[in-house]
Amino acid sequence: MKETIVSVQLPVQEALEIERNRLTPPVGQDGGKRICIVTGIHGDELEGQYLAYRLNRVLQAHPEHLHGTVDIYPAINPLGINSITRGVPLFDLDMNRVFPGSENSSMVEHIAHEVVEDIRGADICIDIHASNIFLTELPQVRINEMFETELVPLAKELNIDFIWVHAAATVLESTLAHSLNSIGTKCLVVEMGVGMRLTRAYGDQLLEGILNLMKTQGMWSGDTQPVREPIIGRNEVAFLNAEGAGIFISEVSHNCMVEQGQTLGVIADPLTGQDVQVVTAPEKGLLFTLRDYPVVYPGSLLGRILTGGFEK
Repeated sequence: MKETIVSVQLPVQEALEIERNRLTPPVGQDGGKRICIVTGIHGDELEGQYLAYRLNRVLQAHPEHLHGTVDIYPAINPLGINSITRGVPLFDLDMNRVFPGSENSSMVEHIAHEVVEDIRGADICIDIHASNIFLTELPQVRINEMFETELVPLAKELNIDFIWVHAAATVLESTLAHSLNSIGTKCLVVEMGVGMRLTRAYGDQLLEGILNLMKTQGMWSGDTQPVREPIIGRNEVAFLNAEGAGIFISEVSHNCMVEQGQTLGVIADPLTGQDVQVVTAPEKGLLFTLRDYPVVYPGSLLGRILTGGFEK
């Protein structure tokens, strides 16, 4: 059932509405546990739109297998999605930096407050993000080390490739995930794909993972596929940055193991035909982030390599 969870008046007799679609078991069955699927906090991250579509289709096609409540929030920042803007237009705000919000504050903070209150009390929330337009990310769950005991076992069920347990940082306190985890609502942050695009293979991979997680929680009795066992990494991550301006030409594929000293690509100068930089791996590890947009400048991020701390 489609519902509006918050509505705010805009100029020119328009309203900004945040909607969710609630799917429940057939009449007569207990509602069971509740899982929330959230995406669209950043307007330029669209990977979650495909996942929301596919999950809706599967659950609606087989209601007899649903034994819990599923709330799907496909567009927390609809203005950003409609205008292809990462943040909230006009306010110049990153919505994922204003949670948990405030009931009687600015429009964006009010919306953030209402979203948190609507999700509060769910058994699990999955907050789906993509990368920006410049980078492609391996399907991964990022977990603040403050909450790893509760969240890592859940993340292992999601059919993702990599779990990144990272140290606490002040900025994370204003994200949806941190706000929910702080009030006892378990929230997993998924990062996958690239900005402004749909990577169907990644969406299908995560769909299988969500169904598997629901099955382990007693919320789904339909068929599921075996899930992959993710690598668990901590803070052993090497960052690859451009030393000059030019066109980055990759010589490796995303999601591969690289050796120390291996050539990963070059930054080329189209004007002179010279190589500005030969990009090599500083250490052996898993290349889980790779530059997708080729134009780079000094300091541009080219990739990330998980160099140690591998666990299963």
